[in-house]
Amino acid sequence: MLAELQLELARFRAAPVASGPVSTGRVVSCDGGLIEVAGLALPIGSLGAIASGEGDEALAEVIGFRAGHSLMMLLGDTQLLRPNAQVRALGSPGTVRVGQALLGRAVDALGRAIDGGPAPDCQDDWPLGGRREAALERAGVREPFDCGVRAINALATMGVGQRVGVIAGSGVGKSVLLDMIAGHAEADITVVALVGERAREVSDFVARHMVGARRGRMVVVAVPADHAPNLRLRAAQHATAIAEHFRSKGKRVLLVLDSLTRVAHAARELALVLGEPGAARGYPPSALAAITRLVERAGNSAQSGGAITGLYTVLADGDDTNDPVVDTARAILDGHLVLSRELAQRGHYPAIDIPASLSRVMDDIVPAETAEAARSLRALIASREDNRDLVMMGAYRAGSDPVLDRALEQSSAIDAFLRQPRSALAALDASLAAMRALAEAGPAQ
Repeated sequence: MLAELQLELARFRAAPVASGPVSTGRVVSCDGGLIEVAGLALPIGSLGAIASGEGDEALAEVIGFRAGHSLMMLLGDTQLLRPNAQVRALGSPGTVRVGQALLGRAVDALGRAIDGGPAPDCQDDWPLGGRREAALERAGVREPFDCGVRAINALATMGVGQRVGVIAGSGVGKSVLLDMIAGHAEADITVVALVGERAREVSDFVARHMVGARRGRMVVVAVPADHAPNLRLRAAQHATAIAEHFRSKGKRVLLVLDSLTRVAHAARELALVLGEPGAARGYPPSALAAITRLVERAGNSAQSGGAITGLYTVLADGDDTNDPVVDTARAILDGHLVLSRELAQRGHYPAIDIPASLSRVMDDIVPAETAEAARSLRALIASREDNRDLVMMGAYRAGSDPVLDRALEQSSAIDAFLRQPRSALAALDASLAAMRALAEAGPAQ
């Protein structure tokens, strides 16, 4: 304890002290969570501290401005605000602190430690909204990415720098699949953003992964579901900023964001508070644009040689894969993995619907014969699933469809190949070799 206090004191002594005046303003209105502040002209995304009691302050973020007044929203729980309460500016507008000190740590959207350790001593600044790169500064996806899950490695091979969505309804196994990938994937740094999740899931994830050798290569940014919408949106932006920082250092980063839908929900809440009308099923245009901006920040950097491989979960409300968020994500991502509730109900995990899943870069990163073997095996799986009811009723006559006959004869081997225990690791080379052997196996004589 004393050692930690000494470290904190040393950090305080080394910290620069601002000698200039502090910008302040006054609360003039508070309506429906929207706080109007006069006399404090700050850029959108800036933070401020509002005096809320005897020595207490509430954190708030600037989300807009109107008639010369800054519009702010609280970043924490509801506070006892009063008219004319003083508001002072905090930190550097639009930037977050990043650095090596975040490795092995769990923090919130403001960079504050939530793992019981000391505050991370980060030395670098990075824009919360990222640094825009020209299209030609992005390198193509040329190398396969080992995610540690056999069905994905073999039949929807990911690439280094690819952006992939995991699309499914609630309770189908998205979190378990992300857990497997976060624990087994080959990456220099893994950044995990848990946005709008249950607090129990956050603590369970930290307890499972913040141990052993992998801890020093992982950062967790978590904001549970009961926090303010601007804090949830900020968590996704903060995690992406951390990943961008490490990419600029030439690192290969795996960015896991769970979930993109809850980010869109948070952006929708903010837009509606600001008076923006709803459009597609109640989603204002800015809410869907927030998804595009977030996803586009991942990818390969031709300048640094680093990469951000993005894995984003997309919650299909009511299993509706035509939801606006699902459509927007599917259009901007480089591939998608669809999880099937029917497979999950049969105890088939991971419950990946292979025929409905796709990696748009697979043909560019694997040999032609491997891609052909994958297409052959996908055809067998699709034929078996499409005719499952017919076969179960006994209405199918053997010999009518050679592809279905072969699929049925290899059904047990296909299921054994696609299933994988949560703790098991399936390396990329082994997965591709097993897939080729299964696809080349002829029908039983």
